[in-house]
Amino acid sequence: MVVSRFLRHRLAFASLVVFVLLVLLVYLAPPLFGLDYKAVNNPPRLSPSFTYPLGTDEIGHNYLALVLRGSRQSMNIAFIVAFMSTAFGAPYGAIAAHFGGKTDAIMMRIVDVILTLPFIVITAALAEHYGGTWYTVAVLLGLVGWVVNARLTRSAVLSVRHQDFIEAARALGASDTRIVFRHLIPNVTGPLIVQATLDIAGAILAEAGLSFIGLGIRDPDTSLGRLAELSQGAIETRPWLFYSPCIMIVLICLCINFIGDGLRDALDPRQTRQRR
Repeated sequence: MVVSRFLRHRLAFASLVVFVLLVLLVYLAPPLFGLDYKAVNNPPRLSPSFTYPLGTDEIGHNYLALVLRGSRQSMNIAFIVAFMSTAFGAPYGAIAAHFGGKTDAIMMRIVDVILTLPFIVITAALAEHYGGTWYTVAVLLGLVGWVVNARLTRSAVLSVRHQDFIEAARALGASDTRIVFRHLIPNVTGPLIVQATLDIAGAILAEAGLSFIGLGIRDPDTSLGRLAELSQGAIETRPWLFYSPCIMIVLICLCINFIGDGLRDALDPRQTRQRR
């Protein structure tokens, strides 16, 4: 039923197809077609050609290979951030809602304090000392991005924690750990899946912003934000250098957001309207 609802959401299904094609292109095209982002063409071929569809940079690197490498690193970061945010935020919110009382109050006040802090400033400060590689940037973004998942999970768990199947599990002697991880969290996976898609898009934008101001991925590696930052000076003379990574950022984020919209409708049991 969920799959049928999702397939009827034509924009979400089309976005899923485009996103899968982008993932295959980013991860499989470089090894299959020998697109090495480190290789240098001497002399540089600055203008696009059949061999270099996006030309090269001033050093001679194949710019298409750089864009694919940047897309791959941005996706790697986004997937890890979504996993970390869900893996840490979901149990945290579920535990707070399950125990309630002072435990809930203390845990949620911690979340409130973190939410009041400027996300990009905290990440930028940490990235200044610990950033530079894609995995450190991913971990830093994940460590500060889990709070939204925690609040979402808490709200969802509050609506199911007093239902009959939870009371039955408690009456049968199920431990708090089993109730939280075996009954509560699995029954709120719908909102968590939708939030995970939003986390992916948000992580790509956050990484692009950090790299654009020089606090994300650094040389010799690259990312979409890093490419946009390095090519902003050529926007008048060779605009494709700036716009190609920006278009990839927009395309990936749009696909993810439309997929999330389709999953939200498909996983909502109250949703009966057919989406087009």
